[in-house]
Amino acid sequence: MAAKLGALLMSIVTLLAFLGSVECQGSGGILCLGGWLRPVSSVLGRLGCPGGLMPSPKIYKGPIPAPSGAGLRVGYYTSCPNAEDIVRQVVRDAVRKEPGIGAGLIRLFFHDCFVRGCDASVLLVNSSGSSDPSEMLGPPNRESLRGFGVIDRAKAALEAACPNVVSCADIVAFAARDASSFLSNGRVNFTMPAGRLDGRVSLASETTNFLPGPFSDLETLKTRFAAKGLDTKDMVTLSGAHTIGHARCMFVSTGRPGMNATLAGELSQRCGGGGGNATVDLDYKTPYALDSQYFQNVKDGSVLLDSDAALNATETAALVGTYAADVGSRWEMEFAAAMVKMGNIEVKTRPGADAEIRKKCSIYN
Repeated sequence: MAAKLGALLMSIVTLLAFLGSVECQGSGGILCLGGWLRPVSSVLGRLGCPGGLMPSPKIYKGPIPAPSGAGLRVGYYTSCPNAEDIVRQVVRDAVRKEPGIGAGLIRLFFHDCFVRGCDASVLLVNSSGSSDPSEMLGPPNRESLRGFGVIDRAKAALEAACPNVVSCADIVAFAARDASSFLSNGRVNFTMPAGRLDGRVSLASETTNFLPGPFSDLETLKTRFAAKGLDTKDMVTLSGAHTIGHARCMFVSTGRPGMNATLAGELSQRCGGGGGNATVDLDYKTPYALDSQYFQNVKDGSVLLDSDAALNATETAALVGTYAADVGSRWEMEFAAAMVKMGNIEVKTRPGADAEIRKKCSIYN
């Protein structure tokens, strides 16, 4: 059953890629595939989900405690003292060649931590105890996530220096930290606690249950973050990562009320005939700099995704304005803290049936 559902979801995502971007007025309160599919109008003019899917239920549960990160610590790899330097050099080389790969590494960390915790499950091509597709083939990740090669190169270098010591989960965390530093020209600079172990289970069917999608409204965003112990401030702060990287046209909205008309026109031209898998910069002003420009874009109605525009709501507008003002590099400092907090989500720190140090990041031992 799970395999058939996975195949159906892949077919729908592929169909939407051929349809391209759609001018719409938002989701109308309908949530499709957890916010990862755009609602469509029926012959009766009502919004519904494509492919005959039922709308996702909006279940608002109370927040859970903030993740403690018990078992993690800064400077964890005393038996491999150059571990972080090795990862940093690999990331530096990759970002110098292609700045966009840095955005991919930050996103890879986010997509890993939100599904089964920060355990490198997003890197697996298979899953222990299941023949179903792995996370990397889930609708939020398929043909979208980047940075796998960088992680593999770092792992190979670490295995050569310190065999079977450094986990893939920690490499993902270090790489996201280092990419943040390089892309911000050192303004985002922080230490990352380590000690995570690698998981053995990875299921594509779980990705849309936990990762907030581009068609999510504010309540859905808050709920998805709260389910991982992150509060509304963390959600707004981490959303600032959309100041770098690209979005596929299938996720871009060009007819949103209040959207910058000039940007909407440009996006319609760029996405209209290019198919849903064509990409555009998330931040059209500073696309390769990790900075607070994103928040000014939110204020100006110059963001591509409905989930970004949702931050203009009364509840979050004040914080968006504070970050947009860029006083004292406040966003950069709070983004660093939020990245560390996110890195604590559901970590595995005790070896066992579900936790190990992989020899190769794409395959469990």
